[in-house]
Amino acid sequence: MNKSELISAIAEKAGLSKVDAKKALDATLDTISGEVKAGGKVVLVGFGTFSVSERSARKGINPRTKKAINIPAKKTAKFKAGSELSNL
Repeated sequence: MNKSELISAIAEKAGLSKVDAKKALDATLDTISGEVKAGGKVVLVGFGTFSVSERSARKGINPRTKKAINIPAKKTAKFKAGSELSNL
């Protein structure tokens, strides 16, 4: 399912127009993204949790040259499925 199919499904289930469903979906995604970018966490009980995960710096190998390289630490988005979603 892509974004336009999701918008159509939301519009149909909620009895909204596709324009209103798109606005609602965009607002939801912007809110979740903003909170995670700020270092926060969004918990949707039963569905899942969006959060930030920190990866520590580590050593790796360049596959082309086989030389050791340093991979810097970074923050990445993480999603953990809730009970209703993981029990399929």
